Amino acid sequence: MKNWAFCVKNLFLLIVVFIKMKLNLDLIHYINLFEKVTKTKFKDCFPSEERLIFVVNPGDCSRAIGKNAVNMKKLTSLINKKIKVVEYNDDPVKFINGFISSVKLKEITFENGELIIKANSLKDKGLLIGRGGKNIEEVKKIVDHYFKIKKIKIV
Repeated sequence: MKNWAFCVKNLFLLIVVFIKMKLNLDLIHYINLFEKVTKTKFKDCFPSEERLIFVVNPGDCSRAIGKNAVNMKKLTSLINKKIKVVEYNDDPVKFINGFISSVKLKEITFENGELIIKANSLKDKGLLIGRGGKNIEEVKKIVDHYFKIKKIKIV
């Protein structure tokens, strides 16, 4: 009877994942690899041409990355794509700060559905925006998925 309940629970979780995001076989394969290698559960996965972004539950980020980034190196070699792991946070400012932690920022504010990011330098502003605006569009898509942002301003 316990096995039956376990199967029903897993089937329900799988249905929820299918409803939340459009999955193809490759993405399902990537998600399974991520969970097996990191031994953590993912909250969301956002694929793009060059990389996969996994959002994990609070407290699971360091475990997912592994000591000396061993899990990320292993996954990158298995998947042949760059991988980014972001820890989910209910506070949009903390979530965004964790998401774009590689760029030095002065301040991030979130008011009335508008996100204002103040970069330290022109170089950091360029890194944040990315070629053709692809980095900032990726940030907007992922952050909007959780917090419903109307507009992003980079100052």
